[in-house]
Amino acid sequence: MSRFERWAVWSTSLLTVATGLVYLWMKYGLEPAEPWAVINHPLQPVVLKAHIVVSPLLLFAIGMITTRHIWRHWRSGMAWGRRSGVTTVLATAPMVLSGYLIQVATAAPLLAAAQWTHIGTGVVFAVGLGAHQAAVSGKR
Repeated sequence: MSRFERWAVWSTSLLTVATGLVYLWMKYGLEPAEPWAVINHPLQPVVLKAHIVVSPLLLFAIGMITTRHIWRHWRSGMAWGRRSGVTTVLATAPMVLSGYLIQVATAAPLLAAAQWTHIGTGVVFAVGLGAHQAAVSGKR
């Protein structure tokens, strides 16, 4: 990967994961100040919008490295970093699809399933990317 590609993947990953975790904490970890409040924190809508704005940039960065990094290493059978790389790649599609589904779903059961799928695959993506970095950091 080029320096720019590495920077693009890591910066957008960190921003997406950070905004996602902060939003998760605000939505499920805080209690609303008033019993009829729609949000639990005054910045919750801003954090959600930041997550929605930065996540397509992550998708673009992943697309940018797909041919020269992901596909090339998959075809070559490169062993180190393979398990964590495959885990991260496999978590990406359901993470992205469930993220889009959250924005358009109207049925409560479908929305709940999309939310928990997005949270679960987002955590797998973040942990997988960290594990991938740890696995390959001494191999460059």
